[in-house]
Amino acid sequence: MNLKVREPVDRLIERQPGCQEMCPMQVAVRIIGGKWKPVILYKLADGTLRFGVLHRAIDNITQRMLTLQLRELERDGLVARKVFAQVPPRVEYSLTSAGEEMVDALRPLADWGNRHLAANPATG
Repeated sequence: MNLKVREPVDRLIERQPGCQEMCPMQVAVRIIGGKWKPVILYKLADGTLRFGVLHRAIDNITQRMLTLQLRELERDGLVARKVFAQVPPRVEYSLTSAGEEMVDALRPLADWGNRHLAANPATG
């Protein structure tokens, strides 16, 4: 399986208008941006999960996309990957302390989503 992991975040960050240095919001969005990373982090907030369990817990994500996103989250220091030397191979994923901090930042977003769904059931 040939997966392309994106460039490390520090190489992608550019100065934005209004930001003297690196813009903190841009840093955060570059690390967790996209459709799947916040969902992956939120699922791992409940504890360590094996790849297959995580894959089944996230609707409509392909195995390839989950693998790619987990590799990027691992590279960026938000997710830890533990491989067990056994047959069949077993791999577990968990949040690092930085990943736990990010989940703390994502919880208000999930709370907003719950309130929005309650007020607008047709959007879910």
